[in-house]
Amino acid sequence: MHTFTFTFPSPGPAVAAPCRALRILYADDVKELRDVIRLTLMRDGHTVECAVNGAEALKQLEADPTGVDLLITDHHMPVMNGLEFLTRVRALPGFHGRTLVFTSELSHQIAQAYRRLGVDGMIPKPIFPSELRRIIRGFFPTPRELK
Repeated sequence: MHTFTFTFPSPGPAVAAPCRALRILYADDVKELRDVIRLTLMRDGHTVECAVNGAEALKQLEADPTGVDLLITDHHMPVMNGLEFLTRVRALPGFHGRTLVFTSELSHQIAQAYRRLGVDGMIPKPIFPSELRRIIRGFFPTPRELK
């Protein structure tokens, strides 16, 4: 059994939600992390589906590849890790969403493999809600921010 400690920084300036509600698929084998990220993103008005590994997430994505705006995956997962999952996703016709990888550590070779797959971002754990919101906002700016 794993024990996780979540430390949330004191609230800083409010980060506005992206210009629209996003459809997000999040793959992570750690239930507590899935719950925290799902709650964070749902509070911002997004729809969040979760999977316990890459294989389960791939099945969900294959059912509706155009129905996901943002795909978030952990790297270290049983059955199918994040790299294997995103390799399969890139071969999937119809998916044109953004991709983000969470990781506790990556070798240089693995990070390069993710870059070759065109991953939009890689962020180290621990994941802070304010940082995740900032990254998502960068992926999906409002029309006003594009000026």
